[in-house]
Amino acid sequence: MFDIEGKKVILTGGVKGIGLSIVEAFYNAGTEIAVIDVSDDIYSIHEALNNDGSRLHYIQTDLTNSDLLKEAYETALARLDGKVDILINNAGMILRKPAMEFPLDVWHKIYDLNVTSLFELSRLAAVNMIKQRSGKIINMASIAAVAGSYNNAPYSASKGAVLQLTKSLSNEWAEYGIQVNAIAPGVIKTEMNQEVMDDPERLAQFNDRIPAKRLGTPEEVAGTALFLASSASDYITGALIPVDGGFLGR
Repeated sequence: MFDIEGKKVILTGGVKGIGLSIVEAFYNAGTEIAVIDVSDDIYSIHEALNNDGSRLHYIQTDLTNSDLLKEAYETALARLDGKVDILINNAGMILRKPAMEFPLDVWHKIYDLNVTSLFELSRLAAVNMIKQRSGKIINMASIAAVAGSYNNAPYSASKGAVLQLTKSLSNEWAEYGIQVNAIAPGVIKTEMNQEVMDDPERLAQFNDRIPAKRLGTPEEVAGTALFLASSASDYITGALIPVDGGFLGR
């Protein structure tokens, strides 16, 4: 029920943080993974994971460019022998700044990556998944999709869009055996939250707000992705699963 060995996976944003933990978890579970990322560090993922990378494929590209995105998807699909069982839309960007000071060009960049690329890749993958009559699409949302956040309006709005896209696509594609779900990480120990971790006062404030009284780990998010990628979740679609230590439950 939880076995995903041999499955073909396309993942975006796999160089660090949550994405890297997902790559490691899925690789250790026996899948073959095509990682799409803009970073030059993409080619050293297997070194970061201390494995030979024999089931890892790397495609470096800018997902905010529609033509490059389509080319990257076709390359990934070819390296996976024309099959994709699981798509994980993890790539994203954030800039914390008051709304009145936020540059509009950065707003567009955030939406292009966090929302538009997710929509385009999901549609491309769905073409193959509909033919297969099966597939898993896992979108990385955020607790900010529900709770909002301070000095973070564009990111929060983009993650709200991810949530609604997840629900809408799940409705359209469920009859084809495709499950579309989203994960809502809370405050996770990643580079994105380094300022919080480096500030004892702010860290204490976050820990006080979180019922679990601690930050989450990338591995805990990866574990949720493993569940959503397995047949154990075949009757779950259109769901937002918080990995937040109880933050949204308060």
